[in-house]
Amino acid sequence: MHKNIIATLFLGGLLSQTVFSEDTGAPRPTPLTRPLLKQWLESVKQREPRIPLPELTEEDKKVLGEQAESYEARLKHHYLNGIEVPRPVTPPQPNGAANRSRESDPAFSLDNAFKVELFWIVSRVNNCQYCIGHQESKLLGAGKTEDEIASLDGDWKEHPEEKRIAFQFAKKFTDQPYLLSDDDIKGLQRHYSDLQILEMVLSMCGNNSINRWKEAVAVPQRADEGGYSRMASVGGSAPDPKLPRGSYLTPTSPENENRVSSLFQTVSSETLQNKLLPTQAEARRLESREETLKQLEKAKNRTARITLASNKEAAELFPDVVTPSGNVPNWARLLANFKEAGKTRAKSILAAENGGDISPLLKAQLAWIVARQDGAWYAAGNAMKKMKELGQTEDQIFALDGDLNDFSPREQSLFVLAKNLAASPVILTTEQVADAVKNAGPRDTVQAVSYICSRASFNRLTESIGLTLE
Repeated sequence: MHKNIIATLFLGGLLSQTVFSEDTGAPRPTPLTRPLLKQWLESVKQREPRIPLPELTEEDKKVLGEQAESYEARLKHHYLNGIEVPRPVTPPQPNGAANRSRESDPAFSLDNAFKVELFWIVSRVNNCQYCIGHQESKLLGAGKTEDEIASLDGDWKEHPEEKRIAFQFAKKFTDQPYLLSDDDIKGLQRHYSDLQILEMVLSMCGNNSINRWKEAVAVPQRADEGGYSRMASVGGSAPDPKLPRGSYLTPTSPENENRVSSLFQTVSSETLQNKLLPTQAEARRLESREETLKQLEKAKNRTARITLASNKEAAELFPDVVTPSGNVPNWARLLANFKEAGKTRAKSILAAENGGDISPLLKAQLAWIVARQDGAWYAAGNAMKKMKELGQTEDQIFALDGDLNDFSPREQSLFVLAKNLAASPVILTTEQVADAVKNAGPRDTVQAVSYICSRASFNRLTESIGLTLE
């Protein structure tokens, strides 16, 4: 069912061939040089989606219109039941694609080209080759040069201090959210206001969610996507007719041709020779039960790293989350700093929690597993509270941290999906997705993936700011 992706790779002027098969069960490797990265971005156009779809009907064509041939549009149409909340799009700006955002707010002040750079770094750390490609196109379309994009993969010395600090934060935020501390926010506060930090956080929460969605279901890249394909359509400068359009195989300058990415630790001489880093398929080592309970207790007494909106302001903005006692959860008070974007994000969180076919208990179990992988104590505390309300004992909750042998095949396959997708977008393998589809069906598998993506975003939002657990 899943065909091989074969990329012919030009490396250091020598022709070598690397074969990657979706059937191997191994995560996609991380290309370490720029020419090799472009080859892998191009290969995403040939990958086969992981979730089977019903046959396309005339009714589907009527509903989907121009999107009827889109795998992703059909997947959401059949299996997500409107769980996703559409985000408003800002009007096109003079600088082109990088000035357009899926989420807008009058209080936003960061340059969108900068946020696209952050998206590129998040996607590179996550090895989401689909999303890296889209950000490449946006940056080129906004007038960024090839060398400026290549610099995002380096040590960032050519960038000003405020960007270096933000880029380092993006890397840690993405692959080690459990290590974020007061010092990380204080470092950003030297150059950015609290609202700008929150804007940055919201943007990168969405980035991490999108990375997981695209890679979990293996969305193929469009055949005409890549390189300079967007330049004319988004208001950028007219593309040079000699340059490739609809291809990621754009020219690389000699100084960047063999430079190895600085975003990854490489110790193996074989890795350095091949310029491909095997993606580590290891989930995070979890704290003991005793230590977990201590951390949850500490989360009840910590102070948020940036100011939250008042309970009154948040209650007026989010009446659906007000408790019988009149209180608003701290995550909603945080989002209330942005009246429009906060409302959109809150609707998305509530749609994930309340929509679809997955039971409240299964969602709470998935939320716990993802929160444990992210070391997200606010989210873990909320998941534990929900499971207890649904009749689960503490023993049953902590059983989710173990070998899962006492759970049904359906539950096991979805829990493995949650554990690995939380750890990294590309650790989840084709075989594991196929196992979930076999045991839980395509609808529950897709809805579980969508929910896990939502939780990865929620975890980073709440833990980066160090919200107090209610």
